[in-house]
Amino acid sequence: MEVRRRHHLRRLTLLLRESPVVALLGARQIGKSTLARQLVAARRGPTTWFDLENPVDLGRLADPGLELRPLRGLVVLDEIQRLPNVFPLLRVLADRPRTPARFLVLGSASPELLRQTSETLAGRVAFHELDGFDLREVSDLDRLWLQGAFPRAYVARSAAASRRWRDDFIRTFLERDLPGLGSTVPSTTLRRFWTMLAHWHGQLWNGAEFGRAFGVAHTTVRRYLDLLTSVFVVRQLQPWHENIAKRQVRSPKVYIGDSGILHALLGLGTREALVSHPKVGASWEGFVIRQITHLLGARSEQCFHWSTYSGAELDLLVVAGNRRYGFEVKRTEAPRLTASMRSAVETLDLRRLDVVHAGERLYRLAPRVRALPAVRLATELRPLRV
Repeated sequence: MEVRRRHHLRRLTLLLRESPVVALLGARQIGKSTLARQLVAARRGPTTWFDLENPVDLGRLADPGLELRPLRGLVVLDEIQRLPNVFPLLRVLADRPRTPARFLVLGSASPELLRQTSETLAGRVAFHELDGFDLREVSDLDRLWLQGAFPRAYVARSAAASRRWRDDFIRTFLERDLPGLGSTVPSTTLRRFWTMLAHWHGQLWNGAEFGRAFGVAHTTVRRYLDLLTSVFVVRQLQPWHENIAKRQVRSPKVYIGDSGILHALLGLGTREALVSHPKVGASWEGFVIRQITHLLGARSEQCFHWSTYSGAELDLLVVAGNRRYGFEVKRTEAPRLTASMRSAVETLDLRRLDVVHAGERLYRLAPRVRALPAVRLATELRPLRV
């Protein structure tokens, strides 16, 4: 089953119209190549595709100027991080009169890739981050939560087959993909760290505690965290703070990027095992937050958590210009208004607070506060306009 990701296709088409170079970034196996092929199939005009994991294509680009300069139309460079020295040439080719070719570069993000594109192609490149499936693309919410949003994990023939794929992904990602992106941290160390993060999922980052567990400095475990964040398998939700009377928390919350990978790291293969596990609430929270940010089209720099030392908190704050939207996630069928919710609405001056729950009824809790079923997220949320 191939899911046509229409909103991503529309966005890529627009970006290619506006920019000579478009970088499509995302985790390994998230569907970047499939999306690019869908884009190519819908376009007119010549297309040239280089798969830089193919030794033949890599050999063709031994002298990239000789191969790329004559090309016209759309040029796709898949797994671009394997040829970082091509970026200065892309800058030259992007600056040619009338732009005879446009370049779509696909990559599993790495610090080196992001540094090269931002510095070498400043003003010439547009970025689009591809994540897993969302509720506009697939309709089975429970399956999406349990098996995760990676295409091959979601469409697997059975839950057991999905679990096997996710276990294989974790192993090959640590043993092959991360070293290929330049990581020198031993795979066994990162496996242990990633698993510990899974048990920490949805909590405030505590570098001192992680450092003690690994017997290293807090700066070292922070480097591990930033490494896994840079390749999209971990998410950091930054804290929101402003000049108010209450003391506010200033540490990020950490989440495993995909709920299916979280469940594999925790050893959870069935829904029954998941719902009886202590991390079920945190898993649901992370899953719903990711769906909300997808549906809103919110960038990471627009998304925050908020909490005070007096107990008021908000799971997700999305800031769009001068508008602020709040989201609380509750794994219950009938959430109720709390003092913390009232405090968030008033202190942060929220335009609206949605309490996203696991039931089926949409109803009002208070002015500017509504109970929103997770199954209706795709119909009730619209992309942000700044």
